Amino acid sequence: MDFRAEARYIRISPQKARLVLNTIKGRRVEDAMTTLAFMKKGIAPTVSKLLRSAVENANYLSTEKGLDVEIDNLFVKDAVANEGPRMKRIRPAPMGRAYRYQRRIAHLIIVLGEKHAKEAEVTTVAEEGAKAAKPAPRKRVPAKKTVAKKSAGKKQVAKKK
Repeated sequence: MDFRAEARYIRISPQKARLVLNTIKGRRVEDAMTTLAFMKKGIAPTVSKLLRSAVENANYLSTEKGLDVEIDNLFVKDAVANEGPRMKRIRPAPMGRAYRYQRRIAHLIIVLGEKHAKEAEVTTVAEEGAKAAKPAPRKRVPAKKTVAKKSAGKKQVAKKK
């Protein structure tokens, strides 16, 4: 079962929000909360609030629908920052001109999933990085046998008599 929470029309560029969301993706909820608490990015408190909302949605649905959900087994299944509408603004420029620029808006979505006891533990970002750092094993290709070429001897020059 998946549980989600959405925050729409957040005044930050989606690119900046993705930096924070990618750090918590795939982590357990407790680890993600701790990471967000100590992160220095400006969007981190908003993402933390959204993560708490997703956990509360899971808690509410488990009691309301009678689902058996272990809050301790929840992990961040997906975290997405989509682009919202852009606000077009104008800045004064020299000689009576105007420069146009755009203020970006993001829609944040966090999806939580439940990790069952029989499934493997959720890997952390550090473990994934260690796995990615190891090169894939190479296949051994048998060396081709090269045929030794007979080198032609020096040509003997006929001696004049």
